[in-house]
Amino acid sequence: MRYLPIFLDLQTGPVLLVGAGELVRAKLRLLAAAGARIRWYATDRDHDVSGLDPTDAARVEFAQGDPLTADLTGVVAILCAGAGDIGVAMSVRAKSVGLPINVMDDLVHSSFVFPAIVDRGDVVVAVSTGGASPVVARRVRERIEAALPARIGDLAAFIGRFRKSLHGRIGETALRRRFWERVIDGPIGALVLAGRKAEAEAALNDITDPSAFAGAQTSGAVEGHVTLVGAGPGDPDLLTIKALRALQDADVVFYDELVSPEILDRIRRDASRVPVGRRVGKPGIGQGAINRLMIEAAKSGQRAVRLKGGDPLVFGRGGEEIEALRKAGVAYSVVPGITAGLGGAAQFEVPLTYRNEALRITFLTAHKAKDAEAVDWSALTDTRMTVVVYMGMTAAPSVRSGLLSAGRSPQTPVGVFARVTRLDAQAAVGRLEDLPALVEKIDGGPAILIIGDVVAHSAPWRHQNLNHVISKILEAAA
Repeated sequence: MRYLPIFLDLQTGPVLLVGAGELVRAKLRLLAAAGARIRWYATDRDHDVSGLDPTDAARVEFAQGDPLTADLTGVVAILCAGAGDIGVAMSVRAKSVGLPINVMDDLVHSSFVFPAIVDRGDVVVAVSTGGASPVVARRVRERIEAALPARIGDLAAFIGRFRKSLHGRIGETALRRRFWERVIDGPIGALVLAGRKAEAEAALNDITDPSAFAGAQTSGAVEGHVTLVGAGPGDPDLLTIKALRALQDADVVFYDELVSPEILDRIRRDASRVPVGRRVGKPGIGQGAINRLMIEAAKSGQRAVRLKGGDPLVFGRGGEEIEALRKAGVAYSVVPGITAGLGGAAQFEVPLTYRNEALRITFLTAHKAKDAEAVDWSALTDTRMTVVVYMGMTAAPSVRSGLLSAGRSPQTPVGVFARVTRLDAQAAVGRLEDLPALVEKIDGGPAILIIGDVVAHSAPWRHQNLNHVISKILEAAA
């Protein structure tokens, strides 16, 4: 992030606007919408404000003379649009006195950039690409526009009217936050969004005990909660909406080492982050200690999230954690995530099932060779079964030996798919007999192994075969 998003109060002083044509008029309309007092130097001497509301037009001062010698006392910011070389000169002057300036389409001479804006009254969303691609920013804005309720600004204004008086009746910060979450997410918020503000106000005034409404127990303590959240295999866009909501509501997040930084960025900024994961062969906190941390957080009234790579209940020890929370009497919930087997299959186009070819799927884990040795491979010899092995890179030789000894064909297609859904994802495909050699082609895990005829339908297999055919043709031509 190069530019820090900051919302300026443009009603504290005049904004200097320099330029001409439709470009400067677009900025004029934007400043007027923010309630700014505008001192406009029209470089073409055309002060046409016919497109503005009369109230907004009344706040525009038609300045005369040279903007380069203008009095800057009290000026909040300077904007140049369609100003030509004057924009560069204004930039030098603005920076010399510490005033923020934007010269349209000129990042070098600008100290701030204009975002794409979603305006819902008291709710304003700004989207910026740092000036790199305004079109991308507009596309993001369009999606946000479509997702936000039309009256979300009314909801913010409604809460603003009651916030101070209610805070005097709710002592604890955590309870205050939960109170407003219940208001926003419940019937009162729905009434405001439906335009029925009088009914919403009546419902809010009917709450005689705000602390109880917020979810406090009879003892006065805030009730804690633990949410087991599946972070998926790495791509933050694969997080569910429910997972994002849990991360934004959390007071503390206990996260595994395999959770990507991009997903950690989705956590509420002031939430505590506690790393509790470990990698194979490296020291780390034990499961018992993780359980104790979650229980202690919940019993202290916090909303805790246990953030796990993939899905909590697929080789994520989520079942053990649920059992510990049950025994401790702690409230909990589970938010599923996309497990690595499904994420890798989607990315590399491996159909885990295929009509008349692959009718069953088996998921298993093989951290080490002894894990693979404990598997009953004789149950996995059906050629119409796809076998997905988690954490199987180290145990790849034992996986191969087990399947071959049980009778699976050495020519069975297999794939090693590493860091699936991430930008550095990697795949190596071949035959079961060559599985350890395929693992050697991978630049580190985590990785899954997919074993079965379906791998021959994958994108890496098709590309490999195509390259082989091209090589043969070139050899023949030579």
